[in-house]
Amino acid sequence: MIDNESGEDYLEAILRLSAVKDDVHSVEVARELGVSKPAVTKAMRILTQKGYVNIVDNHIHLTETGRAYAEAVYEKHKMFTAFFTLLGVDAKVAEADACRVEHVLSEETCASIRAFMNANEKKED
Repeated sequence: MIDNESGEDYLEAILRLSAVKDDVHSVEVARELGVSKPAVTKAMRILTQKGYVNIVDNHIHLTETGRAYAEAVYEKHKMFTAFFTLLGVDAKVAEADACRVEHVLSEETCASIRAFMNANEKKED
């Protein structure tokens, strides 16, 4: 498990970038997150030590564990964005707020929102 939200943000960014192309570079992660390349280098060192990423020839790849973790965070992000939008929040604000709360809400709250969203999705069909 990652101790801070920035680690989760890095994993999520790598996941999104790797969906576009197989080889992800630190400069792309830096651009995606609006951080410096040295900050990415430090984060990648930590994420590598924790077993979430592998770096081969300057290409960043998620491990199986890293991909599963990143996908779980990204799913929460998408769910919160949809939830806030359903409530009438502006799309850009919903996206920014989802990025914040995906790291701090309990799994119980997430499960309740997920159930609510699933129930309302069925009503809209």
